[in-house]
Amino acid sequence: MAEGERLRVAALGDLHVGDTRRHPFRELFAEISQKADVLVLCGDLTNTGAVKEAETLAEDLAGVSIPMVGVLGNHDFECGCAEEVRGVLQEAGLCLLDGQATEIDGVSFLGTKGFAGGFGRYLLTSFGEQAVKTFVGESVQEALKLENALRNAKSHRALVILHYAPSVETVRGEPPEIYAFLGSSRLGETIDRFPATAIVHGHAHHGAFEGRTPGGIPVYNCAYDIPKPGERPYHMLEI
Repeated sequence: MAEGERLRVAALGDLHVGDTRRHPFRELFAEISQKADVLVLCGDLTNTGAVKEAETLAEDLAGVSIPMVGVLGNHDFECGCAEEVRGVLQEAGLCLLDGQATEIDGVSFLGTKGFAGGFGRYLLTSFGEQAVKTFVGESVQEALKLENALRNAKSHRALVILHYAPSVETVRGEPPEIYAFLGSSRLGETIDRFPATAIVHGHAHHGAFEGRTPGGIPVYNCAYDIPKPGERPYHMLEI
């Protein structure tokens, strides 16, 4: 890629691939391979985290002709086979991030799954029962993974990939009672301490497409069912 040329990225999440339909995304991935330079997947790649579901998705990923980067989502952990799922998808060519950064044509791609916890003054804190402290501890650990990835990014042109939302703006439209389970402002606050071009995530199927972190970084909810510009299941970014 020539210096200064923008990288075209197609981002989508929440594929929720089951094991009953063959090649559910083959045609969509073929379309993306023609339109984009990189495919980004924002978690919940499988429906229940079963290895067979990952194998179904891997068959379609094997036909993608551009680099692929992504993160796992909460559904990918459901069966307790997340490492096996990760291995199957990596074998198909998907670079799965879990607190790391990778570089493609001068752009840094970095990310982690993220976790829940709430936003702003409603952010859950580590106080009270051990169960609450464990829950908050997981949220803090994911923010630390994200910080590690941001520190290792080599380019100021950086796309952050998450599953959980880093901003309350992109979960609006979901029932307010479940906001705390859709993401955490710890993620957005962490990203705001570093240079980043944009953030993509999934998880909030009925949320809003676009928002910003408190520091002004654009956030895009790329869950499959979210209406997007271009009226396709994926969002196209130029970085």
